[in-house]
Parts: sequence; structure tokens; C-alpha cells
Amino acid sequence: MELTKEQFIQDFEKTLTDKYAKPLIQAGQQEIFQSLADVVKSYYAPIWQEDLAYKDESQKKQAYYFSIEFLPGQMLKSNLLNLGIMDTVREALSDLNVSLDELAEVEPDMAIGNGGLGRLASCFMDSLASKGLPGNGNGIRYRYGLFKQKIIDGYQCELPDSWLDNGNPWEVRRPEQAVEVTFGGEVWLEDDGKGSLKPHYRDQERVLAVPYDNPMVGYENSTVNNMCLWRSEIPEDLDVRFQNLDYMNQTAQLSAELYPDDSNYDGRLLRLKQEYFFVSAGLQRILKHYKKHIKAPISQIHEYVAVHINDTHPALCVPEFMRLLIDDWGLAWEQAWEITVKVMSYTNHTILPEAMEKWPEDMVQNLLPRVYQIILEIDRRRTKDLLPKVGPTLVHSTRIVKDGQIHMAHLSIIGSHSTNGVAKLHSDLIKDVVLHDFYTIYPERFNNKTNGIAERRWLQISNEKLSSLIDETIGRAWRHDLNELVLLKNYKDNPDFLSQLQAVKKADKVRLAEVIKERNDIEVNTEAIFDVQVKRLHAYKRQLLNVLHIMKLYFDIKDDPSIDIYPRVFIFGSKAAPGYHYAKSIIKAINEIANLINNDTDVAGRLKIVFMENYNVSLAEYIIPAADVSEQISLASKEASGTSNMKLMLNGALTMATLDGANIEIKDAVGDENIFIFGLTKDEVYDYYARGDYNAHDIYKSNPVLNRILNAFRDGTIPNIANEGPEIFASLTTYNDEYFVLRDFDDYVRAQAEVEALYRDQTAWTKASLANIANAGRFSSDRTVQEYADDIWYIKANKA
Repeated sequence: MELTKEQFIQDFEKTLTDKYAKPLIQAGQQEIFQSLADVVKSYYAPIWQEDLAYKDESQKKQAYYFSIEFLPGQMLKSNLLNLGIMDTVREALSDLNVSLDELAEVEPDMAIGNGGLGRLASCFMDSLASKGLPGNGNGIRYRYGLFKQKIIDGYQCELPDSWLDNGNPWEVRRPEQAVEVTFGGEVWLEDDGKGSLKPHYRDQERVLAVPYDNPMVGYENSTVNNMCLWRSEIPEDLDVRFQNLDYMNQTAQLSAELYPDDSNYDGRLLRLKQEYFFVSAGLQRILKHYKKHIKAPISQIHEYVAVHINDTHPALCVPEFMRLLIDDWGLAWEQAWEITVKVMSYTNHTILPEAMEKWPEDMVQNLLPRVYQIILEIDRRRTKDLLPKVGPTLVHSTRIVKDGQIHMAHLSIIGSHSTNGVAKLHSDLIKDVVLHDFYTIYPERFNNKTNGIAERRWLQISNEKLSSLIDETIGRAWRHDLNELVLLKNYKDNPDFLSQLQAVKKADKVRLAEVIKERNDIEVNTEAIFDVQVKRLHAYKRQLLNVLHIMKLYFDIKDDPSIDIYPRVFIFGSKAAPGYHYAKSIIKAINEIANLINNDTDVAGRLKIVFMENYNVSLAEYIIPAADVSEQISLASKEASGTSNMKLMLNGALTMATLDGANIEIKDAVGDENIFIFGLTKDEVYDYYARGDYNAHDIYKSNPVLNRILNAFRDGTIPNIANEGPEIFASLTTYNDEYFVLRDFDDYVRAQAEVEALYRDQTAWTKASLANIANAGRFSSDRTVQEYADDIWYIKANKA
């Protein structure tokens, strides 16, 4: 949009006065931020209105992305950038003695996600709008986001993340589009006299689902999509006899907290209620919109609507859509099923067995009696149809309902026309191993869509210095097509450009060092290698392997204080699930090792360990641009894709990687000389599984370096881990090292030595860094969503 500084200042000052009845000089930061947000909202509101009307009038097919979590982060700069007014607003605010960067910090992260799954969903929202594709989000408006992590005495402590205390300036509450979602009670079927069975209900729990629409502004175009987040409320017409405190609390809990503790029955029940709540609400809204705006019979809805099941949390889309089509729209079963399969598609995000959702039959039956009936009928009809075609073995292994449980991944695959993995290796493992029986039955449904990232957030916003350097070097076309970064390869032998690239990285490291000093009170050497591992704390991601290498370097220094080790700053950012005791023990160990090493005079600052608490999108925007090394060290075959690997690569970090997830595709993109590969391959891991001969204790006994490091966890060398140290030691020896940390250790040490050797040659390192940036184009989420649009959802861009 076109905007002058003068017009913005006029709009901003008027809004501030209208909203708070005070001049700028008297306003607080929160008031200034809220006023700025209102001005920005006033700029995109007409575009949003026009785009909504265009979508209704054009009747083009729209996609609806159902996800239990989204992780957008702060939205102010994103909206300014995508509107094309970031520089104008920054300069205008500067004229008013207001810093845009400081003001942006006032906004809390919209942290209604856990990690990669939620961040991917948010990247997709950004990319769909920026590609002009009609794609909408559907989730829950959690009152509290993922917990706020505090580190106290080295331990992770969880505090509520009350991100809505000052409201969300971007959202629009739509009470007139509220729908009702029901739970429990009794249901029975009666003949309606016309040859159909109609359900009748009694004693149901009623909940009102109120939508809050959040605009997803496209980058420098005229598309504004919608991310709908649902809040649970009490229906206005609810009988006062039922409005007791328990009922009010239960209703509020539905949209109170992301991933409530599921270590007990009540917690699991609440999770299941949440899943049905946003699925039912979202599908009801879609069907109401279809009835009002689409001039076609319901039998053609698949030509206008695509519903995507992001992981298994929204798997109830399948039976709930069937319920709505049969019970509310009067369709016959066969027709409803044919439509459902055409409308639904599913992304699998994991091969870990514990992450494949299953729900007890009796829980689903009691909470969702009608949906349970439909699930049973889907399973019965499919079994009857398939038995003569594929035989009992394949049918039984792919049943939705078996062994007293309802298998949500099975339901998602059977009830949809497409199942995709999120990296080539992951998709191959799905087809060949994890879901092989389904692939045998439905080979045409399986495909790969390698994940991507929204470069607007992860380069244009978080790394403005690098973005400006790229603009000056190759122009601005890359901002609309990340593949244009390949033009940077022409500058790999240009000493002036390489020098400027080094200067940008140094500036980003200085900026992060200031944050570390402010938040952790640790001084770090900005000439050191910044070695970064930022991701959820989970044993398979192997933060522990990183820790063991740090201990090796520490012992090398203790043995010879004069040893020539290039300085390193090891930076961790990670949250452990509240109930994941082992992961929390690793966090404690990292923090105590940091205290040990950071304060040892022999080390003399050559090693620093920094654990940055409460890792989130905003903190990532400081860490990722400053990283030299990107730790992507999961056991091969365990990480579905990863996206931090892409963000770090885009910002010029070199990847330390196993051949897992999208690391393989990064290696193919940058070349073997610009990445550090180590460790077992997927085939070698599966060979160990097949032979059953892995013996971690033998490695511990025979490897003196590892023996010394592991003993440090239980002999007092690492202080203050009397409980955690022996637990970690036992996991790696007595319990046979589930994720082959010890098996990969020596090769990891070798690869880390290569890192040091290359970094000492700054020209060679910078050329490798440039190769990573220049080859990052294929990892744009713009590419990913275009593939979904073309191959799965069959949607087309609205307009230019």
C-alpha cells in the first residue's frame, strides 16, 4: 500500500488521542503499541473486507488447515512488512522519538503452539496469504499458551503464559457466527418413517464455540486470509440449573490451556474434548458458509472446500463431517463417505509410536456417543469391503478400532484422499515401515511434501542487516521468490561481498551477546564459534550428544590448560514437556555443566555454555541470525523433517547433521563440502534393530573418553546433579542408550573437529556460509504450500 510518513503520523496521533485521550508524550509503551496496532489494522481492514467479498463472489475452492496449535509469534512487524510499510512506519516513529524495535517488544508472542508443528502451521498461514492462495487456519484460542519457562537453580519451572492479559489487538470476535458443540449424554437412532435413521439426544453437555478471526496479511498483495481460533463459552440460553461452578470451569477449560497434562484420565479426557471442540466448531462454520454463499449442491462440496488434518489431533474431522452430512444434511451413508474422502487430507508428522494418537474406546463412546457410532460403522463397512480383496491380516493391522482403542492415524488415512510425510526420508519411512500396510492398500494416497519456512519472518524480519545486504547485491526479487538467492553464488569469490557477509554475522552475534548478557548475565566472546541447538527437549533430538562433546572439550582443557581450542559459545534453547522427567533432568545437567565450565579459570573463556530460558519465536529471531553452527543431530530415522535446520541455513549457519529428516535434502542442496555429516544412517539404525545386538555398556567400558565423561555424571565432577546424573548415566548404559548416543559419539567428535578446522579459515567458512544462504530457496514454505495447493487441495490463487 502507498503511505507517506505525514499520513501515518496524522493517523497514529489521532488514534492515540481517540483511544487514550492523551498526547504521545504522556503515553506509555503499551498505549503506544495498542494505538499503532489499531492504525495498522485500519490499513489492512479494507483489504480484508474486499478479499472476503471476492472469495464469496468468485466461489473459488478454499482450503481449511485444522491444527491444534499455531505459533505465530509477534505480529506487528509481520503485518507492517507484508503491507509494505515497515520502513515508512519506522522512520515516522523515529521522527516522533519512538523506536519501532523497542515498541515491537511490547507485544507478547501469540504462543499458542508447542514447537515445530505450530510454527509450521504459522509459516503455512503466512505463505498461503503471500501466494494469494485461499487458505484458512482453524484452531483454539488458548487463554494460556505453552507454559512460560523459568530456570530456577538449574531446573525448569513452568509458569502460566498469560499472553492475553492486554488482549490481542489483531483478532476480531464474531459472536454472530458462534456454533454449539455438545458432549456426552445419550444418543439413539429411530426410524424417521422415510427409511432413514435419525439420531435423538438426551442430557448432553452444551458448549458455545465463539470464533475469533485473526487476519493473515499476504506479502505485498491484496490477499488477507483468516486464522479462526475458537473460544469456549456458556450458551446464553442454558438452563440456569446447569450453570454451576463445575460446569463453568469445565467450559472455560476447553480453551484455557494448550496440551493439558494427560498423565491422568481427566487430563486425557480434556485433551479429547479440545480436539472435538475445534473440529466440530470449524466444520460447522464451513458448512454454514457453504449453505449461505455457494450456489452448488452439498454433493459438490469437495469442489469448493478442502479440509486438512495437521497431525492426528484433528482426526475427528472425518467422523464429525460424516455426522454433519448424514444427520444435518440428510445424505445417505455412501454419498457422505465419498464426499468426506474427497474433502479430507492428512499430514503425518511423526514415526514415533508414542506420538501416534490412540484413544480408549470407552472414553470416546462416553464423550462422543454419536461420533463413536459413526467410527464403528466406518470400521465395520471398510472391514466388510476389504476382507475379500486383501485378506484378514492386512485388514486387521489397519483397523481403526482394535484392542479397545481408536487409532487416530488410521482414521485419518482411511477417511482422506491424501496422506503425506514432511521430508523425503520421512515419507519413505511411512510407506516402507511405519504405515506400510496402508501403503499396500492405498498406494495412490501417499506422497511427500517437504516442509518449508516463511522467509519473511526468518530473514526479512529477524535479520534485516542480511536482507539489506542481499538487496544491495542481487536486488529485491528474492523477497517474492526465494529461489532468486541462487544469484548470490556469483559472489562467492568476491572479497568485498564476503567481508560484508562476515560483518553482518558479527553484528548479529553482537546483538545476541547483548541479549545473553541482559537475560543470563553471561559475557560471551563474539569472535567465538556460536554453536546453536534450539528445539524441543526430547531424547531423540539428542541434546545429550552435544553435552557429551562439551564435556570432552572441557576435559581436554583440564588435561592441558594450554591446549589450542578455538573459542566456542554453546547456546541451547529448549522446553521440556512438564511431565517429561528425563528431558527436565537433561536441562538441569546442561545448566550445572554451564555453571561448572563458565566459572572454571582453566577454561579462561574458551568455552561458554548458555541455556536461554523460555525459548520462543521472538527469542529465536535473535538466536538464529547469530548462529555459526546449526545442531541437527537427531538419531537417523527419528526426526520427521525439522524446520530450525532450514531457518539456520537461510541465515548462513553451517549444519552439523545426521542423515535424518530434511537434513538429507539440505545436504543435497548445499553439497557435501558445505555441511558436516556424521553418525549412523537410517539403514544402519534399522539393522541394529533387526539384529538386536547394540550394547551401549560395552562402548562405555571400552572407550576411555566416554568412560570418563559418563562417570562425571555420577561421581560428583558435575556438581548438583546427585539425582539427575545417575539417571542420565543409567539411561546410556544400564538401559542401553535408546537413541544410540554413544554409538555416534566418536563420529560426532570427528565432525566437530572439522568445524573448528574450517572456522579457522574465515574465507573458506564464509564461502560455505554463502553456499547455505544461496541454496535455501527450495526450503521456502511458499514452495511447500504451492505443492499442497496443486497436488492435494486443488486450490488456485485468488488474484494478483
